[in-house]
Amino acid sequence: MTEPTDYSNLSTVYSHATDHVVTGGKGSELYTTDGKTLLDFTSGIGVNSTGHCHPKVVAAIKEQADKLIFSQINIVYNEPVAELCAQLKRVMPEALDTYFFSNSGAEAVEASVKLAKHATGKGNIIVLHGSFHGRTHLAMAMTTSKTVYRLKYPNLPPGIYVAPYPYAFASGRSEEDETAHALAELELVLSTQSAPEETAAIVVEPVLGEGGYLPISKGYLKGLRELCDKYEILMICDEVQTGFGRCGTMLAHEQDGVTPDIVTMAKGLGSGMPISGIAYKAELGKKWITGTHGGTYACNPMAAAAAAATIETLVDEQLVENAAERGAQLMAGLKKLQRNYPCIGDVRGRGLMIGVELMDGGAPDTELPGKVLKEVYQRDLLLLSCGIRKNVLRFVPPLVVTEEEIERGLSIFEEALEAATCI
Repeated sequence: MTEPTDYSNLSTVYSHATDHVVTGGKGSELYTTDGKTLLDFTSGIGVNSTGHCHPKVVAAIKEQADKLIFSQINIVYNEPVAELCAQLKRVMPEALDTYFFSNSGAEAVEASVKLAKHATGKGNIIVLHGSFHGRTHLAMAMTTSKTVYRLKYPNLPPGIYVAPYPYAFASGRSEEDETAHALAELELVLSTQSAPEETAAIVVEPVLGEGGYLPISKGYLKGLRELCDKYEILMICDEVQTGFGRCGTMLAHEQDGVTPDIVTMAKGLGSGMPISGIAYKAELGKKWITGTHGGTYACNPMAAAAAAATIETLVDEQLVENAAERGAQLMAGLKKLQRNYPCIGDVRGRGLMIGVELMDGGAPDTELPGKVLKEVYQRDLLLLSCGIRKNVLRFVPPLVVTEEEIERGLSIFEEALEAATCI
């Protein structure tokens, strides 16, 4: 057995789901220093879209490392960024034809807001309750999924207003009524807190991520698009976690038949390499003043090469289609468990982004998720929790996950429910 590695100098601000130390990974599995094989249904919180160490992505990184590790985009261009733009053009909505690149999801959100403010000449932003948009100061101000993300960070940027996210399971309304209610409440925010003439953009996650893996209700995004057009407000879809096949389509908002003005992207874009960005309508960029935004590592050739290979792999290996198929399999299996385990109040999601909300009678069960996670970890399955009510378990397997691995994960999850006395 390998001697334990010393992490005592690593910052304690990081939280940790497990104490595993991993040495490698392949596909949907991670390998630990003590010889365990972990079935990874977290994908690094949605990052490993093509699985761990996909050979095409690895090859692209190795090839690029031999050529050029870094060049600064304000000084020279590099070829991988042009290739990445070409690959994005294959999969992005035609109207979103201009790209800005950065390193993290929070940076992408910041870029989208800065663009919206320049393009509209307005200063306020509206977000939806339960959202998670990042950990920088502006992104924290936009995040309402948990208080811990904002805890003891006072004086966050002003000009952020919050409207309800449609949550029919919690409200008890029908999906149609919940959509109408949420849109009416958004109109109320515009008439009482942030007038249309001072609102630059409304930012929405097509599937609420940290807030509970909750898909936007049917008709909401179309209603939002109409409202934004009516009041000349930009619509920003935060697809940091939902994008690049995660939800069974290349981008989650495509399922709602709308086109936003700006899309943020990160996580699954680079298969683990740090890269993010925004895609936006070219006419917006005409008002984004050259030199007013940027970043040292933007357009990094190593990350760009990985991202280009990721998109190519998603398309060529039909991993988006696999996400839809395996997601349907996982959803069916979880709904079958729901019929036998009363603690499962709701099973929802899109593609391979699925949430299981645990209940104790009619109330959210905030204790049970931790017990279930303890049991799945003992059985070498990796899952995470989330949710504004602190009672959701999330399933985020890599898009390369197989039928057999889904069944294995379901079997372990059932054992964990049984052991956690979820009956």
